[in-house]
Amino acid sequence: MSAPQSCHSFRNDAIGCDDATALAERVRRREISVTELTQTAIARAQAVEPLLHGLASANYDQAIRTASKLDAADQTGSFPLFRGVPTLIKDNTNVSGMTTRHGSLAVPSVPASDTSPFARQLLAQGFLCLGKSTLPEFGFNATTEPAHAPATCNPWNLAYSSGASSGGSAALVAAGVVPIAHANDGGGSIRIPAACCGLVGLKPTRGRLIDNEAAASLPINIISEGVVTRSVRDTANFFEQAETYFRNPGLPAIGKMEGPSGRPLRIGLVLDSINGHKTDDITRRTVEETALRLEKMGHRIEPVPVPVHSTFPDDFALYWALLAFGIRANGRKLLHPAFDKHKTDGLTNGLDRMFRRQFWRLPTALWRLKRSWHDYAHAMAGFDAVLTPVLGHTTPALGHLSPAVPFDTLFERLREYVSFTPLANATGAPAISLPMGHTPDQLPVSVQFMGRHGGERTLLDIAFTLEANHPWPLLCDFNRNNLGSREQNTRDSLANPV
Repeated sequence: MSAPQSCHSFRNDAIGCDDATALAERVRRREISVTELTQTAIARAQAVEPLLHGLASANYDQAIRTASKLDAADQTGSFPLFRGVPTLIKDNTNVSGMTTRHGSLAVPSVPASDTSPFARQLLAQGFLCLGKSTLPEFGFNATTEPAHAPATCNPWNLAYSSGASSGGSAALVAAGVVPIAHANDGGGSIRIPAACCGLVGLKPTRGRLIDNEAAASLPINIISEGVVTRSVRDTANFFEQAETYFRNPGLPAIGKMEGPSGRPLRIGLVLDSINGHKTDDITRRTVEETALRLEKMGHRIEPVPVPVHSTFPDDFALYWALLAFGIRANGRKLLHPAFDKHKTDGLTNGLDRMFRRQFWRLPTALWRLKRSWHDYAHAMAGFDAVLTPVLGHTTPALGHLSPAVPFDTLFERLREYVSFTPLANATGAPAISLPMGHTPDQLPVSVQFMGRHGGERTLLDIAFTLEANHPWPLLCDFNRNNLGSREQNTRDSLANPV
């Protein structure tokens, strides 16, 4: 059997293996210019994009012009923490002057006239946008395989999925093009691609960050904004900085976090979902091994039942179908006057048909989904967090979840695969994906921790603990001999956080 073909851009250049926090500090100290950093990231993107297909559109010329202005500006005074750090914004979020196509041929390629509220919150931290990252059509699928374009490949093994719906962001962060990128999550779309690509993916509590326009129009807001990163400190610093732009007074502040607290926690353990599909052996073993590690560190682990009504999988599936119905019926109003519903893919069309057959169930399904917030809060009262798989089985090969697969087969495959993440979306709870193992095909296997509402600090505490005691490999680790002594891996600098 031939070795898995991976693809990454880590090399002995201006970025090396540094995370976003380290790069920002080097810019602040004038060890590297923003222009040099931007040009290096663009060169990396151009090197891997022919194999990964993670970019929906590029914004290179504008990025270089902006970088030059930052370098020429007065260097005195205070600056945002991530000033000059290159990033990507997912192609379902508006950035003025760039197209937003939601991963679909049904949406015309027309530049946006304004920047969405969340993109403004992200860019206010000093990030420099290199372009838009890919997603499956409207974010409905769990793999980034748009029907009209090449699939976004997993950089660990190009024959496999990068996850979704933030698959382009995850692939390019894991491959070293940028250290941090935008992701959003309506059923697992931060945590799933993070899990597939070996990254940190925190879906925050509902309302923690500024919502984009689509979230405000939903009967139940299941969408959360966030990022995917290679280090816990980048995720922690992102959320701490986001609070300087907007802080929800109804939630406890996350604040500055620089490492594990050492506080013993009571953590619940769930190994199988309630949808009837048993977790596969590798995923189960990774979760169990993580639980054992935490126990050895003094945490208390207790098996618990899934804190939700048995109808939850069907209720969430109907809500998922409602969103597809709404887009096909109202796309011209919601997305663009030239929206063409005849160009939507097989998954969107199948979900639309499913909703039309089952719409009569919607009132009771919505009631139960809204009630899930209370059920979850009650179940979590005695626990600091709950440990679960992120997904029902390991990352599938490309094609397994393609929108070209007949709908009934595809839908059943998705229910088996995406069986743990939607609960946090319906309940509004925070949840984080952390890479804690690998398959024989060199693919990451991740675990999920779900927290109490507003409990992001606890999830980040767990993440810092596991990162320090069980550092997960990054693709740059496989290129260590080529990086040279000047480059310092992010992992080596975690003991001295910026």
